[in-house]
Amino acid sequence: MKKRTLALLLIAFTMVMAACGGQNGNTKSEAGKGTAEAGLLGEIKANGKIRIGTEGTYPPFTYHDESGKLTGFDVEIAEEIAKRLGVTAEFSEAKWDGMFAGLDAKRFDLVANQVSINDERKKKYDFSDPYSVSKAVLIVHEDNQDVKSFADLKGKKAGQSLTSNLTELAKANGADIVQTDGFNQAIELLVSKRIDATVNDGLSFLDFKKHRPEAKVKVVAEHESASSSGILLRKGEQTLVDALNKALADMKADGTYLTISKKYFNADISK
Repeated sequence: MKKRTLALLLIAFTMVMAACGGQNGNTKSEAGKGTAEAGLLGEIKANGKIRIGTEGTYPPFTYHDESGKLTGFDVEIAEEIAKRLGVTAEFSEAKWDGMFAGLDAKRFDLVANQVSINDERKKKYDFSDPYSVSKAVLIVHEDNQDVKSFADLKGKKAGQSLTSNLTELAKANGADIVQTDGFNQAIELLVSKRIDATVNDGLSFLDFKKHRPEAKVKVVAEHESASSSGILLRKGEQTLVDALNKALADMKADGTYLTISKKYFNADISK
């Protein structure tokens, strides 16, 4: 009788343990599923930091100030996003191509460096909502009354960098191209009236006028097409994309975005 009772107790104990084991297994499975669903955003929050690729050589967007500190419009936007995610922004600097390679190799979680949103890039990457918008502008000397539109460039000297797609816009409107090393040289030639105009980036002009408001140059026309930049991510991280978009929307709603934008451009560059 005792043996039978002992056997029954052993059977009951085995069944209870099996049930407990099954419950623990299900709990672990569900927990693992939850972590997987959180994806990269979950990893970022668990690590307490978000890894950001940037150039660090592209003022006023990402550069080093006189003290050597990494700063700039894109840097501050990324830092504010990290703050709203409850983590710390950790920046790694790389050349333009290196940023994409670093993202592909998962050395970065995202890239913040005025990366234009276009269909070709969207085939391979995801983007946040745009956080800056730039248009091509036609810049002339303040004394110039002849050039008032892109069509007026016909037969006029336009200072352009040969590697810039804006040069094609100047050519398409009949300008005679004077080669320059970039925006700053084009502006200096314009100030000294050695050229008639330059077709250049609107954000670069805003930055220039912020630092040199006395320069005798003006924008007389703005091209209808605009280039929007967003935070660049690897595909398949929609939860992180959604979190970035919410952070950006909240920044715009509470005025933080405008404060950062005016600090660098004296304007709202989100539209």
